[in-house]
Amino acid sequence: MTQTHEEQLVTGATPAREPVVEMRDISISFGNVRALDEVSVRLYPGEVHAFMGENGAGKSTLIKALTGVYAVDAGTVLVGGEEQTFPTPAAAQAAGISTVYQEVNLVPNLTVAENMLLGREPRGPLGIKVRAMNAHARATLQRLGLDIDPASTLGDHPIAVQQLVAIARAVDVDARVLILDEPTSSLDADEVAKLFEVMRHLRDEGVAIVFVSHFLDQVYEIADRMTVLRNGRLVGERMVADTSQLELVRLMIGRELEVLERLDHSSRPAATTGQPVLQVVGLSRKGSLEATDLTLYDGEVVGVAGLLGSGRTELARLLFGADTADQGTVEIRSTRRRLRSPRHAIDRKLAFSSEDRKAEGVFADLTVADNMLLALQASRGWLRPIPQATRTRLVRDYMTSLDIRPPDPNALMGNLSGGNQQKVLLARWLITEPELLILDEPTRGIDIGAKTQIQALVADLAAKGMSVVFISAELEEVLRLSHRLVVMRDRRKIHEQPNDDVSVSDVLEIIAGEARAQEERA
Repeated sequence: MTQTHEEQLVTGATPAREPVVEMRDISISFGNVRALDEVSVRLYPGEVHAFMGENGAGKSTLIKALTGVYAVDAGTVLVGGEEQTFPTPAAAQAAGISTVYQEVNLVPNLTVAENMLLGREPRGPLGIKVRAMNAHARATLQRLGLDIDPASTLGDHPIAVQQLVAIARAVDVDARVLILDEPTSSLDADEVAKLFEVMRHLRDEGVAIVFVSHFLDQVYEIADRMTVLRNGRLVGERMVADTSQLELVRLMIGRELEVLERLDHSSRPAATTGQPVLQVVGLSRKGSLEATDLTLYDGEVVGVAGLLGSGRTELARLLFGADTADQGTVEIRSTRRRLRSPRHAIDRKLAFSSEDRKAEGVFADLTVADNMLLALQASRGWLRPIPQATRTRLVRDYMTSLDIRPPDPNALMGNLSGGNQQKVLLARWLITEPELLILDEPTRGIDIGAKTQIQALVADLAAKGMSVVFISAELEEVLRLSHRLVVMRDRRKIHEQPNDDVSVSDVLEIIAGEARAQEERA
């Protein structure tokens, strides 16, 4: 039986005051996909409210439903107790609902004050009154405790300051609700502390703040209340102080642990011994990854587990040279190397399949054959084209071995299913004959049949001696395939051990364990 919004909202400390925004039984569909299914949420003045959930849980869709980006198919939105419909983001902003996205949507070549008052500049007979504009912006910045020159060019400031300016702009338009979507993803610890100082100031002034973040420690530091979503549905509303991190992780993942703990690990190949393929010591990048040590061996699958935002992808990109490390050493086959670019990594027999298949892997308007041969051609250089006979043989062999459908090398990549696109991308890297294959979410968004084929391929590659780094948000998948387990949280490696009958429950305990230990010591 379908729950009403009152029944869905889990018990907790409910303020005597009325919510500034209430969304009741919101549903949104895109074609046959139900993105939100009767989701309800309440935002109270003077609270920081975290939206929690894994990738695809519905957080972004819920925000866009509230801010007029998406029209809702069913349900109601109340602001100050009155039903509202927002046909555009401008309408939502006029009602006092402002959003600051992870990518700052300001104009870098304008001044701080010009950005803050863009479209609302004080004007006189001779045009914009610059002195009055700067004075107004300075007063708003000082109100938030920000020492930023309003006459300075926005683009000259680091991203952390630009985000604070975006928040100041939102506050200056009398925001009753401020939505911060992944505001800390590119900030270091000091910058996060400053952001939280501003958030607390606004909360104390009575602003309702929505905070979206995958960093659990930050959520527990700043948020008062949380709404947990999973697969487009409401799991519940909880007070942060009354919910342990382990309980939150279980709510977000939402699987029956007892069932997952009976996973059959028989498909995992026996680990082989050998020399390190790659060894990194103290590898780090400001705002992405804290200093990390990791050694990867021949014939071994190293599974990397952790919630979204834990640093999994950042680690993968640094290992491949897609991002440049600030510090740390890299040795490949015991020889010190500096991976300045993916091209250097490919030349040293490393391969990386990105989690963002559409943006960083698939060339939709090229054929399957062209997509499959891109990495090999790049390694040869564009002045040395692959001979036609070699092209034909490689494409034919990999289409057969990976069961790519349709088996047509001239089909456009964009017309293939997600699972077959993923197999083409795997073929692209396998053609380069790598010694280390880094796979970031290789089975995300594909059907169970293709997922099983890819898992079997990973096991087979390791059995043949290849070193594999396997990253997945699905813990049971990581445990099924890996010989060794690395656990990430909040941009750092917090645990590493052999995968000897490790359970999903064990991993969840590790992820939430540091906070538990801190509580016990307190």
